[in-house]
Amino acid sequence: MKDNVMEVASLAGRIMLENGAEIARVEEVMGRIATHYGTDSCNFFVLSNGIFTTDRNHAKVEHIPFHGSQFDRVVEVCRLSRQVEQGQLSIQQCEAKLQAIRRMNAHPAMEQVLASAIGSAGFCAIFGGGLVDCAVSFVCGLLLWIYIIALGNRYMSKITSNIAGGMLVSLLCILCHHIGIGHLGNIITGAIIPLVPGVPFTNGIRDLANEDYIAGATRLLDALMVFLCIATGVSFAFMLDYAVMGEMIHIDGMHTDPFTSSWAFQIVASLAGTAAFAVLFGVSRRYYIDCGLCGMAGWLTYMILMRFCGTSAVIATFFAAVAVAVLSYGFAMLRRCPVIIFLVCGIFPLVPGAGVFWTTYNVVSDQLSSALTTGFTALKLTFAIVFGIIIFMELRNRLKHTVLKKKQSNQV
Repeated sequence: MKDNVMEVASLAGRIMLENGAEIARVEEVMGRIATHYGTDSCNFFVLSNGIFTTDRNHAKVEHIPFHGSQFDRVVEVCRLSRQVEQGQLSIQQCEAKLQAIRRMNAHPAMEQVLASAIGSAGFCAIFGGGLVDCAVSFVCGLLLWIYIIALGNRYMSKITSNIAGGMLVSLLCILCHHIGIGHLGNIITGAIIPLVPGVPFTNGIRDLANEDYIAGATRLLDALMVFLCIATGVSFAFMLDYAVMGEMIHIDGMHTDPFTSSWAFQIVASLAGTAAFAVLFGVSRRYYIDCGLCGMAGWLTYMILMRFCGTSAVIATFFAAVAVAVLSYGFAMLRRCPVIIFLVCGIFPLVPGAGVFWTTYNVVSDQLSSALTTGFTALKLTFAIVFGIIIFMELRNRLKHTVLKKKQSNQV
């Protein structure tokens, strides 16, 4: 019986970990299942790519590769663990349901491709691109995700896939630039957004906040590696263009379109762009709008602080991250599902994806002082997001602990 409980608990943890759940959530669900079925002696130690399960007589070590985020599976496993806790399922029923969850299909390929296109266009508008720029980013984002589905996820490692993806989308944008369609700085920053590693970045922050330092550092390092791969692909594209054309492309910064930078358009773009990434992360369709509202709230907070209060981008990003975290926890309690699905999507408009491109471009074009400036700015914005989420989580945990302690004292 104990062996079977360990297997079922490990299966639940495996499904969650390989689909993008944070460490604390995985350990909580595994412990809940094991405790209900009467195996209190089980101990679980979860890392970013492995699960260690032990009891008095047995030990098991599993390597869990990350297969890409499918948050609908994470949600279903969490709900299943609650049903187990309430005594609604036998261990055989629990195992059968877990196997069914593991076989759940991802969103259709065409839905993902369309979401990538909409996300790229939406974020191009957020970065100041005009309607033509958004249209070009739409096409580039569409072609990028076709490549990801057809080649990147099937035949390439993560490193090779991200380098090739960054190179492909950059070459497409450079080609449009030579034809005379769109502003290169705007369209390329929107087009590379689907490659940005939102899941490991956000999970790394949450793991650090939960004092899972090894897992948090590993996931943030994974996110950094993806950023470097994207930058490498962009660099290769510009160097190839330089070899063919004989001169480096000159980009004179971002162009801000008056129409797309209006409040109404920015609100719609942030809502649609964030909801599109909910599709790519495998979020259930019933949560698309919720995810979009989280991203919209964060971006709206950022714009208010920048346009009306005159704060720096770092301060605005910090408070915007706090706003996203607050709303994400609100939706998580309302929908009774893990907060990570709202937080990962909602934080996306704030992630300094444009900083990756501008730092890379400045390095390739030998503008090293500008590269240092843009790189340091992107780093500061990243830390602002990290501290915004961590500080809110810490305050929330302290408040929760205080309320719980007060309830216990009243009962006594």
